[in-house]
Amino acid sequence: MTTRASRDLLGPVGLVLVGILSVQVGAAIAKGLFGEISPTAMVWLRLATSALVLGAVVRPRLRGRTRHDWLVVLGFGASLATMNWAIYQSFSRIPLGIAVTIEFIGPLTLAVLGSRRARDLVWVLLAGVGVALLGFQRTGLDPVGVAYALLAGAAWAAYILFSASTGRRWAGFDGLAVASIVAALAMTLPALLTAGTSLWDGRVLLIGALVGLLSSVIPYSCELVALRSLRPAVFGILMSLEPAAAALAAIVVLQEHLTPVQWLAIACVVAASIGATRSGARPGEPPHRHDEERSAAPGTLAP
Repeated sequence: MTTRASRDLLGPVGLVLVGILSVQVGAAIAKGLFGEISPTAMVWLRLATSALVLGAVVRPRLRGRTRHDWLVVLGFGASLATMNWAIYQSFSRIPLGIAVTIEFIGPLTLAVLGSRRARDLVWVLLAGVGVALLGFQRTGLDPVGVAYALLAGAAWAAYILFSASTGRRWAGFDGLAVASIVAALAMTLPALLTAGTSLWDGRVLLIGALVGLLSSVIPYSCELVALRSLRPAVFGILMSLEPAAAALAAIVVLQEHLTPVQWLAIACVVAASIGATRSGARPGEPPHRHDEERSAAPGTLAP
C-alpha cells in the first residue's frame, strides 16, 4: 500500500517523465521529416511555435528594461538558437540517442566545474568513458555530427549561465518568452535560405507546429507544475534520463537501433549525470533546456 508521500511524489515525477518523453518524441518526429525539410527550417518551425505560444500566454513586460537586461536576454536567445540549431544538425548525421548523450557532456561539465569536491572528478571520468566508448564504436558516426553535438552541449552550458542571469532580471517567464522570440527571429533568414518552397507546405507546417508543442509547450507545462512540489535534486536525477529517453524514442519512431556498446556509453553518461546531481555539484544539476526559473532557483541549474 502506497503512502501519501509516495502518491504525492508520483504525480510530479510522472509529469517530468512525460515532459522528457515529449521532448524526445518531438525530436524523433522532426528527424523523420529531414528528408522533406532542412534541419535549420525545422528548428525555426519549433522555435516559432514556442515563441508564438509563449508570447501570447506570457505577454512579457518590455518597458523599463535596462541595457543590461536586454544584453542578457539577447545572449539567452542566441544560446537557445545555437543549441537547437546545432543539435538538429547533429540529429541529421548521427543517431538521436548518441547525439543527446554527447550534448549532455556540456551541462555535466559545467556542473562538475562548479564543484569544489575532488570526488566529483569521478563523474567526469565516467562520462569520459562513455564518450570513449562512442569513439571506439565508430561505425556510422559522422565526425561532423559529433562536432555539432559537442557545439550543442557548449551552447547548452552557455544557456544555463544566461538563463540564471535572465531569471534574476526578468520576472516569471518573461525572459524565456523574449528569448524564444529572439531565437526564432535569429533563425528566420537561415530557415528561408535553406528550406525553399517546402517551408510553406501545409503538412510540413503542421508537423513543425506539432514538434514545437511536443518539444517546448508540453514540457514547459508539465515541468512548471511538477517543480511546485518536486525537490530540485529529484528533478535533476530525472532529467539525467534524457539520453536514454532519446535512444528509446528513436527506436520507436525511427527504428534507429543502437549497438550494445553504444547503450553502455549512454549508461555511463546517465550514471555520471546522476552522480553529479546527487553530489550537489554547482551551478546545478543537468536541467531541461527551456526554463530559466529552474536555473535561478537554489540547488538547480535548463535547451
